[in-house]
Amino acid sequence: MPTSPIAALFGRSPIRPLQEHMKAVEACAAELVPLIEAWRNQDRTALEAVKVKIFTLENDADRIKNDIRSHLPKSLFMPVDRSDLLDLLNAQDSIADTVQDVAGLLVTRPMAIPDGMQDLVVAYAKSNHDATRQCRTAIHELDELVATSFRGRSVDRVHEMVDELNRLEGVTDDQGMELVRLLFEREDSMKPLDVVFWYELIRIIGDVADFAEDVGDRLRLLIAR
Repeated sequence: MPTSPIAALFGRSPIRPLQEHMKAVEACAAELVPLIEAWRNQDRTALEAVKVKIFTLENDADRIKNDIRSHLPKSLFMPVDRSDLLDLLNAQDSIADTVQDVAGLLVTRPMAIPDGMQDLVVAYAKSNHDATRQCRTAIHELDELVATSFRGRSVDRVHEMVDELNRLEGVTDDQGMELVRLLFEREDSMKPLDVVFWYELIRIIGDVADFAEDVGDRLRLLIAR
């Protein structure tokens, strides 16, 4: 008898647990905007509360990931290799890990957002979550892809979803570059360590969309094989 909810899901499809993991990852990424808004408002209580929620959600995603690794069959009689599923799982998990890194960084080193950057930082967080949400939408189609042996309309639909994911990641790239430009305009009036902190923060937030795009790229590879 199955000993866990994930093990029970494997009785129906090895894809379903992967989708459950992506659902948990997206829930974690959804807290990016509340996190940045609490930081913009200098609300330490709200910031700490969102940080705790993010850490809890990341732990939930980790539990699902570890359960998948424990129950994933050594041999799958379907057009998806075990190694491909694990690669997708790791790419998904990197999204939640990165959101946790952002939360930890903001709580560890509290500081104000420079004037003229507040709205763009919030928009940047939202765009990174949008990419993650689109990633979840694409992963939701994976069971249909498998059921149709990666043929038919489902393939076209996933290609369209991944194209949109790539577009959203491009939006985050543009926003990140604009934030860096604004940062360098202000660096003479900032402490050197603050400039370094900000540059690193902008990079890490952007990694959320980068990892989401990586998931999309891996879906394209599955379709192409």
